Amino acid sequence: FGVVATNSGLWAWGQNSSGTLGINNTTNYSSPMHVGTLTTWSKLAGGSSSAFAIKTDGTMWSWGYNGNPGALGLNDATPRSSPSQIGALTTWSKVFSGAYRNGAIAIKTDGTLWAWGTTSFGQLGNGYSTGYIRSPIQIGALTNWSEAAATASFSLAVKTDGTLWSWGQNSSGQLGLGNLTNYSSPVQVGALTTWFKLAAGSISSIALKTDGTLWSWGSNATGRLGLG
Repeated sequence: FGVVATNSGLWAWGQNSSGTLGINNTTNYSSPMHVGTLTTWSKLAGGSSSAFAIKTDGTMWSWGYNGNPGALGLNDATPRSSPSQIGALTTWSKVFSGAYRNGAIAIKTDGTLWAWGTTSFGQLGNGYSTGYIRSPIQIGALTNWSEAAATASFSLAVKTDGTLWSWGQNSSGQLGLGNLTNYSSPVQVGALTTWFKLAAGSISSIALKTDGTLWSWGSNATGRLGLG
């Protein structure tokens, strides 16, 4: 499915079997549909069957599949076909979907990092390798997180000092740590302080440095790392 925020509000289209489009039904649509009438959405993140959004007032919302307990961060396992607020806080800044119905991670305006959903490989970064987190919990105590990327099984993040960190499943070296060991808490990737933006697939990672160079690591099946 697809979801986009414009000056006229939030729009979504595609598969909708779990209420993923947030338009209060489960009908698939091949053209963009207006999600409510609000025009105050600022940040979006979409997984395979769920979506997350932050409004300009700093509140965070989610909708779609919630069968994996905690996938939507709403402290239950009930699917939502329209946006539902996650807690009552007004300090959310960025959100990154964990994809494949497994939850998400988010950054607050104070630079703290938070996560919720399924942790089968330690991908929530809370020190546990199994279980469910039904509502957002803080990852560590640091207040200098700036960017992140989340997948169904591992996560990446960059701090304001430009360092790169990773955690979760590492079966194909997707954590960039020079080994194949899973980690349930953030581990620094090398010693560089020039990392800027991140993206992650199911078992591979991509990052931009501040000098504009592009880097990739992890599985290279079907040439997904772009290395020729």
